[in-house]
Amino acid sequence: MNIPKDPVILLSFINTHLRDRYPSLEELCKSLDISMEEVTASLGAIDYHYQADRNQFL
Repeated sequence: MNIPKDPVILLSFINTHLRDRYPSLEELCKSLDISMEEVTASLGAIDYHYQADRNQFL
């Protein structure tokens, strides 16, 4: 699947999917066939990190 390359748009895309469709980042990445490492690195570059207890990047 094509996901947004811009980190700010990616943040919105990922958090929306986590909120509406997936119980965890791992499930989202498996379902969309995307690299969890790439997602976390891209969002980490703008100082957002996955919070498993809230199931979102903050």
